[in-house]
Amino acid sequence: MWQAIVFTFLGGLLAANGFPHFVRGITKRRYPCVFGNGPVTNLLMGWASFVIAAVFFYFSHMARCPGWSFGATAIGVLLMGLFHAGPGAFGRREPDKETS
Repeated sequence: MWQAIVFTFLGGLLAANGFPHFVRGITKRRYPCVFGNGPVTNLLMGWASFVIAAVFFYFSHMARCPGWSFGATAIGVLLMGLFHAGPGAFGRREPDKETS
């Protein structure tokens, strides 16, 4: 059971973190990344995060305890989402000002 919980939690974290990198990469926008801020680097980092998350999900054997696995994945995705919605990779930003 613990293997499923830990692996699905990590898979959720990686998949959720890979999403903004992958999207910024395919839209050719810069985004902070440990290996560089360019679009190609972000595309590769997003793709690698998806692949590693899939490996975690595969080896977690989620079918043995689907409830715990789903919950751990959901918490991992939520925590990474809160990170990106809060301080995120850019740090805190000023709110967008409306033009009049």
